[in-house]
Amino acid sequence: MKMRVAVLLAVIAMFCAADAQKCALDGLMSSLTKSVASAVLQKVTLSCISVSAVGSLANCPAGYKPTGCSCGNACGSWDIRNDQTCHCQCANQDWTAARCCKIALK
Repeated sequence: MKMRVAVLLAVIAMFCAADAQKCALDGLMSSLTKSVASAVLQKVTLSCISVSAVGSLANCPAGYKPTGCSCGNACGSWDIRNDQTCHCQCANQDWTAARCCKIALK
């Protein structure tokens, strides 16, 4: 841990000029954020499926979370219940669809 802090301080020193007002900490933080995000994204995968059901409810399978819903009968009012189910709010729905996604390690 001490080594990581020392390396971080050395990197900050490289980015900073002798005048503290010219220190590019924003650039450093942006670079570090992009580097960490890139490393994480290389280790994960996003997997999505579509699920449809008759009526006003469509459930995502275990491990998946709904990211969006679609409703029949031109109904544009929906919500996600219990972090797992798409619910169309209009009366007399003929169908409901859910886009379900999960993040997994490669």
